[in-house]
Amino acid sequence: MKFRKLLPPTFQRVERSTSPAIHNEILMNIEKIVHEYRHKKELEIENRIRELDYEWDTERTLEANFAAVVLLSAILSAVHHKKWLYLTGTASVFLLQHALQGWCPPLPVIRKLGIRTASEIYLEKMALINLLEEKRLNL
Repeated sequence: MKFRKLLPPTFQRVERSTSPAIHNEILMNIEKIVHEYRHKKELEIENRIRELDYEWDTERTLEANFAAVVLLSAILSAVHHKKWLYLTGTASVFLLQHALQGWCPPLPVIRKLGIRTASEIYLEKMALINLLEEKRLNL
């Protein structure tokens, strides 16, 4: 049971590790976007829904950033000095920490930049799909 307390559910890892102010800001932004799309044409809503399929979420952003850091530090260690491998090790620890706990040092920055979780992106997508269905029913 202690193990489960240390490791949050996969679906909630990032949200639990995000400050309430930033999480609420992201949710309010979703509401604002959906409200703005209430006055747009169906095609514009459909285009936004398609855009959401390609939006990078927190996981993809972190994975790409960690991969870039590891690759760069490996190259620098081969070209300049082996001490660059400490950066590879540090990045690996942070990635493992994120995988287990849902938090790592870059996460607050990424969340502050407005990078959303897959579930937050899905929330907007479903709200827009519902809006689209409402519009079609009212025609």
